[in-house]
Amino acid sequence: MIDKNLLDLSRQINSLARDNKIRISTTESCTGGLVASCLTSIEGASNYFDYGFITYSNEAKITMLGVDPKILDQFGAVSEEVAISMALGALRISKSSISIAITGIAGPSGGSRFKPVGTVCFAVASKVNTESYVRKFIGDRQIIRYKACEEALSFLLKILGK
Repeated sequence: MIDKNLLDLSRQINSLARDNKIRISTTESCTGGLVASCLTSIEGASNYFDYGFITYSNEAKITMLGVDPKILDQFGAVSEEVAISMALGALRISKSSISIAITGIAGPSGGSRFKPVGTVCFAVASKVNTESYVRKFIGDRQIIRYKACEEALSFLLKILGK
């Protein structure tokens, strides 16, 4: 089940995307399709939702989205550089106007001193602009994934509202 907050964000995105004839794609790692699930849970999503990639492994990021292995080696899978590359890859493959990418460490293992559990990178790419940033969330795996999904939907809504 998707909670009321995520549904409200998804409804707002649905309305703005449909009204402005914007097509959206998602590419997700640590959220494993939660963002796409939220967006497509609203009636009328087929009018704006284009692609939903779940690229959990580095291999998937490379083969499905064209992420350069050198970027993965240099910056790691959880980095703004990889999130940007994921978003641009989805934009290139799809007919979308906007693509959002999420990659992070949901835990409970996998973190490091420099990238602790809860580190999540976000990127939105369009034909004219790319924005990215990093957030650090605290909680267990499910809380981190939920917060990352909520943040991604909020980020997408902010971009659509510009």
